[in-house]
Amino acid sequence: MNCVCLIGRICRDIEMRGEVARYTLAVDRKFKKEGTPEADFLNIVAFGKSAEFAQKYFHKGMKVSVVGRIQTGSYTNKEGQKIYTTDIIVEEQGFYESKNASSEPAQATNSSDGDFMDIPANALSDMPF
Repeated sequence: MNCVCLIGRICRDIEMRGEVARYTLAVDRKFKKEGTPEADFLNIVAFGKSAEFAQKYFHKGMKVSVVGRIQTGSYTNKEGQKIYTTDIIVEEQGFYESKNASSEPAQATNSSDGDFMDIPANALSDMPF
């Protein structure tokens, strides 16, 4: 099974080409050793409605969640060198923290539905389960 769940910050504004959105997500590593990177910078690719959602609502610095799959590929550049790529293909993506960037994460919002709404903080206490 090829399934990836990520939470990280967007490193640059969304790059849109047709119905394809690309952005880089900085994902902190759990364990950090001196002299090694503290985050991984992953290439994220969204198509169709997910691409439109990313372009409209995401921007550099936002903390977001992404669920998707890893896809590898390769191409030959102008100098004749073979370049290998690894991308995360979006299946679901959403906001991970509130607009005010509070210390508590907001409810993650799934962009695959098209519509979304905020859930009031006190709504969870009224649930019967």
